[in-house]
Amino acid sequence: MVFTVAGCALQSRDSEFSESAQYQSGKFRNQIQQAPKGASSFFKAATRYLLAKRVNTEPSAPIPLIRQSRQSLEQANSSDAAIYRLGHSTLLLFLEQKYWLIDPVFSERASPLSWVGPKRFHPVPIELNDLPDIAGVIISHDHYDHLDKQTIKQLKDKVPQFIVPLGVGNHLQEWGVESNQIKELDWWQHHTQGDVKFTATPAQHFSGRSLSDNNQTLWASWVIQSKDQSIFFSGDSGYFEGFKEIGRRFGPFDLTIMENGAYDASWSDVHMTPEETLQAHIDLKGEALMPVHNGTFDLALHPWYEPFERLSALADQQSLSLLTPIMGERLSIDKARSTKTQAWWKTTLAMHNLEPLQNR
Repeated sequence: MVFTVAGCALQSRDSEFSESAQYQSGKFRNQIQQAPKGASSFFKAATRYLLAKRVNTEPSAPIPLIRQSRQSLEQANSSDAAIYRLGHSTLLLFLEQKYWLIDPVFSERASPLSWVGPKRFHPVPIELNDLPDIAGVIISHDHYDHLDKQTIKQLKDKVPQFIVPLGVGNHLQEWGVESNQIKELDWWQHHTQGDVKFTATPAQHFSGRSLSDNNQTLWASWVIQSKDQSIFFSGDSGYFEGFKEIGRRFGPFDLTIMENGAYDASWSDVHMTPEETLQAHIDLKGEALMPVHNGTFDLALHPWYEPFERLSALADQQSLSLLTPIMGERLSIDKARSTKTQAWWKTTLAMHNLEPLQNR
């Protein structure tokens, strides 16, 4: 009986995703296939993470923060588009007079457990119960640092629409989100809500929330377009030729929001180095670049501030517009290219007499 039920479940999934070019032999796949790493590779990387000598992977001084509230947001946002970085890859977007949440993680840890796992370096700049009305939530993939069960459970009765890659809706329904609230998209499919168009675009990554559900859901980057703005959000991705194709189809972008952090040689095909992040931004024909996936959780072996330092130096060399807002700081998308933000991490380093990388 167990095998019959399991077989029916697999057949149901195969039928559900059969029209997706990304779904083959019961799993989602990247455009270009990497050699399978298997469990041994995972445990090797995990062992290095746990046992290797790691230096300055967490800040020893407070990270600067700008607190926000429903009232402060209402006072600041009346017309022009804006974005707030809330930590890691979590973003609050004000576009066409509505608010949108991207990869919202409000929990203390990016982990399946509340008592162990990567813990926040800083509080979230705004509490969940103080958020303004949210028109929709956009999810890039189902990893714990991008899809947070407790956050979704608190948002499910307050948000009318969840826009996600194929298969991610199954998680949401398990957590109480109604099926009519969920819009699942394959790569290159789009969903329009009011005056904002969301297009799921390729990324080079993987999915899964345990060792048994690898690649059972799709991962995506996102193109977000309004009447006056065009924004790209990378989600998590290794560097690949797909960025050039997205740039050809949808560029130029007023703002690219790009993964820059938690990179390592052991997982180079699914996370970009700062050099690759910058090249992807160029491929996308981006005007201004805002790096994310850093500054909030300890997820790699490099110093916590290294992604900022390396990308900042590269952007200076090529005279590219790099935006590194303080967590919670309002950033005008209309003025993104001409906006100057501060290298706030240098102040944090100076508080404990740590030298930036380029000064070593």
